[in-house]
Amino acid sequence: MIKRFLLVAWATCLVAGTWAKEGMWIPTLLKVVEGDMQSMGLELSAEDIYSINHSSLKDAIVHFGGGCTAEIISSQGLLLTNHHCGFSQIQSHSSLEHDYLKNGFWAMKRSEELPNPGLTATLIVRIEDVTSLMMKGVKAEMDLAEQQKLMAENEKLIVSKATENTNYGATVRAFNYGNAYYMIVTKTFNDVRLVGAPPSSIGKFGGDTDNWVWPRHTGDFSMFRIYAGADNEPADYNEENKPYQPERHLEVSLDGVEEGDFTMVFGFPGVTEVYLTSHAVDYVMNKSNPMRIHMRETSLSIIDAAMKSSDQIRIQYAAKQSRISNAYKKWIGQNDGLIELKALEKKREDEVVFAQHSAENKALLQQFEGWYRDIEKFSFGRDLLIEYFYYGPEILDLANAYQSFLGQYETYQKDGKLEEKREALIANVEAHFKDYHLPTDKRLFESLTELYVQYIDPSFKPASLNAIDSKFKGDMKAFTEYFYGKSVFSDKEKAVAFAKSLSPKSLKKLQKDPAYVLMDEVYGGYFALIRPEYGRIKSQIDAGMKDYVVRLEEVFTDRTFWSDANSTLRLTYGKAEGSAPRDGMVYKFYTTTDGILQKYKPGHADFDLPPRLIELIEKEDFGPYAHNGEMRVCFTGSNHTTGGNSGSPALNGKGQLVGLNFDRSWESTMSDIMFAPERCRNIMVDIRYVLFIIDKYAGAGHLVQEMTLVKGEKEKAETEPVPVPAEAE
Repeated sequence: MIKRFLLVAWATCLVAGTWAKEGMWIPTLLKVVEGDMQSMGLELSAEDIYSINHSSLKDAIVHFGGGCTAEIISSQGLLLTNHHCGFSQIQSHSSLEHDYLKNGFWAMKRSEELPNPGLTATLIVRIEDVTSLMMKGVKAEMDLAEQQKLMAENEKLIVSKATENTNYGATVRAFNYGNAYYMIVTKTFNDVRLVGAPPSSIGKFGGDTDNWVWPRHTGDFSMFRIYAGADNEPADYNEENKPYQPERHLEVSLDGVEEGDFTMVFGFPGVTEVYLTSHAVDYVMNKSNPMRIHMRETSLSIIDAAMKSSDQIRIQYAAKQSRISNAYKKWIGQNDGLIELKALEKKREDEVVFAQHSAENKALLQQFEGWYRDIEKFSFGRDLLIEYFYYGPEILDLANAYQSFLGQYETYQKDGKLEEKREALIANVEAHFKDYHLPTDKRLFESLTELYVQYIDPSFKPASLNAIDSKFKGDMKAFTEYFYGKSVFSDKEKAVAFAKSLSPKSLKKLQKDPAYVLMDEVYGGYFALIRPEYGRIKSQIDAGMKDYVVRLEEVFTDRTFWSDANSTLRLTYGKAEGSAPRDGMVYKFYTTTDGILQKYKPGHADFDLPPRLIELIEKEDFGPYAHNGEMRVCFTGSNHTTGGNSGSPALNGKGQLVGLNFDRSWESTMSDIMFAPERCRNIMVDIRYVLFIIDKYAGAGHLVQEMTLVKGEKEKAETEPVPVPAEAE
């Protein structure tokens, strides 16, 4: 009989007596923790937060671009998210003439709001437990492949039925390694326009220096707007589209929070892995993270130097640098935190207790040991591919676009879409070169290829890289010059011309292009040599984890158990509070604009400031957003968050917006694997600082007027959203 994991049972295993709460809770199960949240200060019911019968807070929460969270803050579809979540869009609209990265951007009327092709905003319609439907017909005596095939067929039927005659999308997601399955029904909007963003000297104040660090003084926010068709339903971009009118938008509180106040964060956390065995944690700490840190440190040293050399390169590489640097610093902190918490030792101690509980438990741990030993070579090859191919020299990714086109050539031709797809390829090539600097890419290739050769298992090494020693006597610079000099993908005019005539007849020429050959060996080699074995063993591990997490509950009956994050909507709760992460070190829970001036370093990439902000702070011209005469900037809380929670609303006990989640403290970076309530803190920008920047700094008060501001005991600062002036349309 196949075990079904009871999420409700796990959710009831709560640890009382601590304010910091581990866990990211599925909205449909909030009734289980409702009493605990209310005892901490929640004034709402679980039904007020998530309901399919009437509008609730979940109707204002948006999956932004598939990787971040945003929230609707007006009746006109106005979205708030992080500056770093909207950074790619801000960068894509920037140029030397319109340097929105440096100077910020504010649409003073609707016609100035900027479209963003490919950007989506997804709302949750409902979340439904479909475990029994997914497992229909599945029997324990079936092998894993048979089970997966039948479940895939079941999933198609479930999704088809849920979306029939609607404009909804739907996916079925596994929870707790397949012990439960939930269907997520969604509505996705494709017309999402940039409305406002502060300059990077505000939105990224502190830069890489302060990233993952507290105290923090970053105004990490940007604003977008959802547009819909005349029927208020999703529609492709059209100038005639109207601002979306949501079922629910968040009220914005001017009261702020005090230490000990209840807070909750509602969003789409990406991935946590708190139930990993010691074997997996050992691999992360001692194999994967060190390699990835080395690769990204090398990339950043090259990109940072290039960005400092010219404004053009700074704009071209700003988003790329941000993507690379964020995880780089996190992994350093994660390793430090896991070492400090003695994570490996604790995992191994738990496994001793686990094994003593039954012979089956002991045998399961022995299986994990064998599986992780067998998969290590393939996991490492996969991790290395990600670092080299997706975050390394861009010439390889461009070559891959041509291979993808050729792979679908006959299908495109048969469907009559060949020229349409060719134009898309040409547009892709032109977009590539818009943000491409050849000397920088060559330096990245030279340095990262050397590391790739150092790290790659000999059985996976691309044959063309043997030429580094055989033909170029180990001279990477000479090999790099040859590589780029002989490739059509290093020159925009040649690449565009080649795309215009690309056909299966072009394959002979491509097979002589060094960039195409290496791309095929690296990328194709992954699918031929690494992915099959990785997938086979990973399936065994996942099947083992399905059993393992159930057995953990049976052994450790006094612990909190919850479902690992998987980019689905979750709620986490705690309180606003400071921390004492080290001996003799105590942090307040909030920062003020005084700290901004204290950190200010004229001309410094991370700590420069716009003159207008300095003037406002020095004059204490904070408008109605000050708190007892001071302007608060950021605050910390004991909410359990992870990547994907960027842009999530921080809500008070009334469900009102008090902040915008954007980071964790340095001492919290290991919380994806091991949560420590006494030290883990999420970092939020105070919503009043956001309003201050919009209104007083940017002069975009019309955006504040759209919002529903509240102050005091349900007393509304703006009882109704202020109508937008005609000239703002």
